[in-house]
Amino acid sequence: MLKTRFWLLFGPLALWMTAFLILPYAQVLVQSFYTVDDFGLLQPGFSLDSYRRFATGPLYYGTLGKTFVLAGAVTLGCLLLSLPLAYYIAFKARRNKTLLYTLIILPLWVSYIVRAYAWKTILGEEGVLNTFLMYVGLTHEPIHLLLYSDVAVFICMVHIYTPFVLMPIYTAFEQIPKSLIEASKDLGAGRWTTFRQVVFPLSLPGIIAGGTFSFVLSLGDFLAPILLGGPNTLFISNIFQNMFGTSNDKPLGSAVGIVLLVVVLLILELSGRAEKRYSSLESA
Repeated sequence: MLKTRFWLLFGPLALWMTAFLILPYAQVLVQSFYTVDDFGLLQPGFSLDSYRRFATGPLYYGTLGKTFVLAGAVTLGCLLLSLPLAYYIAFKARRNKTLLYTLIILPLWVSYIVRAYAWKTILGEEGVLNTFLMYVGLTHEPIHLLLYSDVAVFICMVHIYTPFVLMPIYTAFEQIPKSLIEASKDLGAGRWTTFRQVVFPLSLPGIIAGGTFSFVLSLGDFLAPILLGGPNTLFISNIFQNMFGTSNDKPLGSAVGIVLLVVVLLILELSGRAEKRYSSLESA
């Protein structure tokens, strides 16, 4: 009876993971060892040629490095925005706490594409920002670099991923016993000292979780570079997409996907260990 209940509960989940997670990744892994003939047709076999081309092609590993830099910058930007916002909502806002929290996560209910196109409207040559800058006299002509640049991609990603970072940080702040903060103040510690020695260490699991969310999601984002980056902006997810599209080089595209997957799994493993370490300190 217990065994039947276990399979009734676990069976649908196992079936879903097999159909939509394990099998697609297994196909990509197998395909990464294939080759392509002169007609663009897949040739089954075992070849490391795709991984060799990725490792020796400056375009590929250079783009991977550029993607890491962008993901790191986006994560840093999200953390710098989320920490003070989450702190204010958790410890300072009293009556409007729920309203403020809802307003910050409200963009998650709007489609990603709609939000990206909204930034095109804001950053365009005749957009809201350029119009405002010319109206107040800071510039005499539109700033062309605002749109179709790495800066535009960075701004859009920070806006999109900040709620993902804020939510775990806010949850971590809410779980900190208020008695610890009051004890710190009773001992003469100022606000900054209390934040640095009490609040920040205890909120590290949430900060690590939020930073991991932002970094991993930024690594695989390809819509923001397409819509806001322009033709000269290329990230690793765009290469992955091109290899399965116009370039029709599925083995190389699969190799890029596997490399990216391994990197993401390593990041998740390191993040999980760090969270566990600081969570154990918190419980102690």
